[in-house]
Amino acid sequence: MENIAVKLFGCLLLCLCCGCNSNSSKTEKYQNRRDHIIHVREKVKEINMEDALIGSIARLYLVHDYLIISDHSSNSELIHIFDRNNFNYIRCMAYKGQGPGEIANLGHIEAGKNRRFYVTDHGKQKIFDYDIDSILTNPLYMPDVKMTLNVEFFPDRYRYIDDTLSIGLIIKPIRNSGFDQSVAKINFSTGEIKPMPYNHPDIERKRVCFAASAEHDLFVECYHYHDLMTVCSLNGDLKHNIYGGKWDDRMTNKFAYYEKVVFCNDKIVASFSEGKEQFSNYNNRYPSENRYPTQFLVFNTKGDYIRTLETGYSILDFCYDKDNNRIIMILNAEMQFAYLDLNGLME
Repeated sequence: MENIAVKLFGCLLLCLCCGCNSNSSKTEKYQNRRDHIIHVREKVKEINMEDALIGSIARLYLVHDYLIISDHSSNSELIHIFDRNNFNYIRCMAYKGQGPGEIANLGHIEAGKNRRFYVTDHGKQKIFDYDIDSILTNPLYMPDVKMTLNVEFFPDRYRYIDDTLSIGLIIKPIRNSGFDQSVAKINFSTGEIKPMPYNHPDIERKRVCFAASAEHDLFVECYHYHDLMTVCSLNGDLKHNIYGGKWDDRMTNKFAYYEKVVFCNDKIVASFSEGKEQFSNYNNRYPSENRYPTQFLVFNTKGDYIRTLETGYSILDFCYDKDNNRIIMILNAEMQFAYLDLNGLME
């Protein structure tokens, strides 16, 4: 009887240990090999932006039927509107300045409900609310104020879900020592900002890009200077930590990894730099010409690696056009704007 009891106890202990290992392996995922590489350079097609002159510091946003490009280096019009389907130029708007209807320091642009979109102005410390149909028909149109920013704790980028819930990347300036980042819930109706509970315990200085999906009830953080991606529920519960082959927890900005991340239907797609050196001379901090990502890493929503799309071009920014199943890009190359058709590349 004693031997039987010992054996039963041993079996129970083994089961418990296996269960613990299984749970850990589901949460902590290590990917030392990401070598399913598809070269897609020949599939990247140039976009002719007609006579629109857009500077090198630009960002892409999809707002309802339109592609919006923000030009942060412009001294005049800051926002350009194009047809998202054929890229025909429609109009520009939002002059740079402190006056009514002008933008002092342009930030994030986000699609809202009912053909509205939001523009963050960090100079005026406001998020402005625009009606796109009014913009297109009324040259004297003035936006409403959606939210007033708190200068000590404010959203940098955000994914609007409804007036009571947006998921955003929050900036908290720290006197004489830079800033902290965190993902938070934002209530546009009340102005309340509630940081998510999970932060990776080994990261001392957090620098991330993020994406959120109401459809999948997930948000994802990808670290600029660590080979790390974290997937959480919209309530902030940790789902998965995904570590690449160059993961470590050193506090440095010398090496670049993730630049931007988006949800593409049931996939997570991130631009990735493979640990490239950010500076050609680190002590003098001269930016390296080769620091930009050329690859897209493709994962499922559990963070499992699927494939790498190697474009062969330096990618400055990108967005996912769900209606046309393509990635639209800004490149540091002979062509400034381009797109990649994803049909046949994601399955």
